[in-house]
Amino acid sequence: MNSTTTIAATKAVATPHNRWLQLALGLVCMMAVSSPQYVWTLFTKPIMAQFGVSLAAVQVTFSILVVLQTFFSPFQGYLVDKFGPRLLLSVGAILTGLSWILAARVDGINGLYLTYGLFGGVGTGIIYVGVVGLMVKWFPDRRGFATGMVAAGYGMGAILTTFPISNSLAVNGLAATLTTFGIIFAVVGTVAALGLRTPPTGFHPVSNGCVVEHAAGAAPETGPVAMLKTPVFWLMFLMMTMMSTSGLMVISQMASFAKDFGITTVTVFGLAALPLALTIDRFTNGLTRPFFGWISDRHGRENTMALAFILEGLAMIVWLSTRDNATLFVLLSGVVFFGWGEIFSLFPSTLTDTFGAKNATTNYGFLYMAQGVGSVLGGPLAAMLYQHTGSWTSVFMVVISMDIATGLLAWFALKPLRRRWLARGHGIVGGAPSSTI
Repeated sequence: MNSTTTIAATKAVATPHNRWLQLALGLVCMMAVSSPQYVWTLFTKPIMAQFGVSLAAVQVTFSILVVLQTFFSPFQGYLVDKFGPRLLLSVGAILTGLSWILAARVDGINGLYLTYGLFGGVGTGIIYVGVVGLMVKWFPDRRGFATGMVAAGYGMGAILTTFPISNSLAVNGLAATLTTFGIIFAVVGTVAALGLRTPPTGFHPVSNGCVVEHAAGAAPETGPVAMLKTPVFWLMFLMMTMMSTSGLMVISQMASFAKDFGITTVTVFGLAALPLALTIDRFTNGLTRPFFGWISDRHGRENTMALAFILEGLAMIVWLSTRDNATLFVLLSGVVFFGWGEIFSLFPSTLTDTFGAKNATTNYGFLYMAQGVGSVLGGPLAAMLYQHTGSWTSVFMVVISMDIATGLLAWFALKPLRRRWLARGHGIVGGAPSSTI
């Protein structure tokens, strides 16, 4: 065993069981709050019909949700670090549930902004940034995989709710659906949050009976003020904004462009095409996060980014060109999300590898704000572009260009910039361990 993998016995450690339990609880928390974002597209048409408003006006709700989920995340991350995950994440779960329960009782679009948008954004934001911040600390040796797993919970949690919510909307209506599922989200999320803990000071994971110190720990410990002054952070912010725009455009607008493509009135494999596509999307959107996170742990963050982001762009090109085939539309939607969802494992892992774990939760809160910018570009602005041009092709071409450009930036810009930063701080490049047990 290489001596660089062993540290002094006086350092605080925890058994592998403890951190894997934390991973499982974090996964449940994420699953409990994923539906407000990932089944939103099912609500757009019932809301338009109930309140008599345009698609662009309805999509403002989605943008408020994601903007507040992300723009408050640095402050939320600070609170999680200060007061611990149990209290803050329990509050997040309760707020998420309340956002649906209260939304069921509003009588206008402005009320929806204040409930589904405001409460939902703050609640899901606390859960998301808090859980990701915990995992990069519990798993310094497997950051890509661990953050990918909990992010998968956020991406895949809606698998369990897509068809039930779709059926409930048809049978019970909008208000009853929001109330029932809001209660479920609050209860499940709170129970899981009460079991979460912050790792002890000096924590290092145990593997095969040995205490492991991961090479990523050599990254310079950088606080948020200093981080915000670095070009490498702002490059990552730009890249995450561009990738977020692409995925959030599809998430928020899918029901609308599926209708224009003639998909919503057909069945595929005996099931309604749109809910089936959404279910497949949730699965691939979740699977991609630990998969590409695991790849990046071994082969480098930027290399993995370039591969995944360009895959997303190419998949969207094929998807658009075969939009008149319902079966291909359903299947290729899954490929599109397989090329997008990994941003939620690659970016927090890369950020922590670059700026250290001490301030990881707060630091990622600032980067996660890029998701909020992307929600505005991919939500109401994309809807406005569609209304102006009368075609979804122009919207698709914009986001395809963003995907491919971001993949190229990962390879040709982020990689050398991070290398120079880490050389200054005696860190490592790429995220892969310098030694193994």
